[in-house]
Amino acid sequence: MAFITLTTDFGTKDHFVGAVKGAIYTELADAKIVDITHEIAPFNITETAYILKNSYKSFPKGTIHIIGVDSELSEDNKHIALELDGHFFVCPDNGLISMIASEIKPTKIVEINIHDRIESSFPVLDVFVQVACFIARGGNLTVIGKEIKEFKKLIEIQPKVNQAQNQIIGGVLYIDNYGNVITNISEKMFQEIGKGRTFNATARRYSFSKIFTKYNEVANNSLHESHQYDGHKLAIFNAAGYLEIAIYRSNLDTVGGASSLLGLSYRDQITIDFTNDKKPEFTPIS
Repeated sequence: MAFITLTTDFGTKDHFVGAVKGAIYTELADAKIVDITHEIAPFNITETAYILKNSYKSFPKGTIHIIGVDSELSEDNKHIALELDGHFFVCPDNGLISMIASEIKPTKIVEINIHDRIESSFPVLDVFVQVACFIARGGNLTVIGKEIKEFKKLIEIQPKVNQAQNQIIGGVLYIDNYGNVITNISEKMFQEIGKGRTFNATARRYSFSKIFTKYNEVANNSLHESHQYDGHKLAIFNAAGYLEIAIYRSNLDTVGGASSLLGLSYRDQITIDFTNDKKPEFTPIS
């Protein structure tokens, strides 16, 4: 039996998550359900895209991912199901799939068309569950939808490069539990545009001319008396391969995090300017 994951902005206070799980178990008593998160900021599509991209690959091929963020059906927000990288995604066509599909093209995409057979004001419960369980039983996507070739692209996920190829303009994509600020600038783009040049990264009035490979490099790789470095700001390419502005050993309740101490918020601009000087102090992640 395939795994079915849930990613939503429902939170855990209300009945929504429990109802969705109950509906899945009603259809598939031996289903394997995994919660990726239900704490997406309400209707935040870019946050959903980031979390989904960095979690789906950890699951076995054939896993079905139900995504319930901004999922109300409308003319501008269709429902789709797709196969991509050996995984299946059941979600609204609101651009959240852009971050994954920017690197790997879907094998097949269908616009779900079973709504006329299901009366629903809660599509994740009534429509997405039906589709996911159908796929889990080995059903073909074309049975539950009309095949389409395109999906909505989320422009803001992609940073911009100027014509002179010496500047990347990105933005804050996500703020994690530690208050670390994750941007949409990837290590791959940094290397391709930077070509070994020196650089200056700017976030509000703060600047960074070095990108660390590990958080504790700011403490000279030593845990001995490293507490004296608590609260130091740093830039790093995180495990997901994106530029992150962080505070060493950050804690939003004590030393604070990059979001609070540096005043950085979702969608704030991050700029990297390259010069033609010597190679920067940067070692790629192996």
